[in-house]
Amino acid sequence: MTFWGGDATKISAADQQMLVNYFSQQLKEQLGQKFKIVNQPGPGVMKLNVALIDAEGATPVLHSISMIVPQAHMLANLKYLATGTMPFVGAAQAEAKITDSVSGKVLVLAVDKRIGGGSFTTGFQWQWGDAENAINHWAELMANKLSDWTSGKAAAQ
Repeated sequence: MTFWGGDATKISAADQQMLVNYFSQQLKEQLGQKFKIVNQPGPGVMKLNVALIDAEGATPVLHSISMIVPQAHMLANLKYLATGTMPFVGAAQAEAKITDSVSGKVLVLAVDKRIGGGSFTTGFQWQWGDAENAINHWAELMANKLSDWTSGKAAAQ
């Protein structure tokens, strides 16, 4: 689990570490419900490499106001129509590579970016709430997809 933000990242080292730790914990929790977690290569073992590719923090107070105040909410909706994103929301992007731990053969490559939404319930979260929501989604999705794939319930895509 690593963080890649480049030289232009606005995220402090402490926040980078917090997000990486949170992502790692969520992956262990979700994958641990469906798989035995090991730290050694071996037959039948998948190696998971995940990178959080920068993130954007939300602006909590302004995000809340844009969801509550009718005039501000109308302006937020106009921004959404023009750009496809709500104002003052956070975002995160991640990449994952899963390989056979013995042969090194690539089994899965994935990349995704999630941008916070404009629902009323997300208007009251903290700065990294949208990034945490993305991380929660990715961890659960990865555990479910890998479980379905390895159990034969779904074909690899």
